Amino acid sequence: MEKYWVAKKAEIAEGTCKIVTVKNAEYGIYNVKGEYYAWRNACPHFGAPVCKGVITGTRLPSGVYEYKLGRDNEIVRCPWHGWEFDLLTGEHLVDPATKLRQGKISVETGAQENLEKADLELQSDDIYMWL
Repeated sequence: MEKYWVAKKAEIAEGTCKIVTVKNAEYGIYNVKGEYYAWRNACPHFGAPVCKGVITGTRLPSGVYEYKLGRDNEIVRCPWHGWEFDLLTGEHLVDPATKLRQGKISVETGAQENLEKADLELQSDDIYMWL
């Protein structure tokens, strides 16, 4: 594995993403409540640039005609087909078996592939990615 400098912490405000290119692949670096996560910028559905999607929250379990919202800035919504992923775990909100996690990227029709997760290292004010 190799270590690559990708950003200064101050460049990525809470609830935002910075897209970086490392080894000819794009990754989104997210700041979720002061913790940093890196996901490959390719949705497992059809390879869409998932990291360019809206960072949002979601509805929480609630009663009939009641809408409880929560998890602000913890969800990314794919810009092509609206698939939503948990930025903390990489899990798809409807089908947890489909995840943003380490694995081979494929955009073949019907492929159930997953996104690659990169490991991050924080040093002082800098963020490094291990690939």
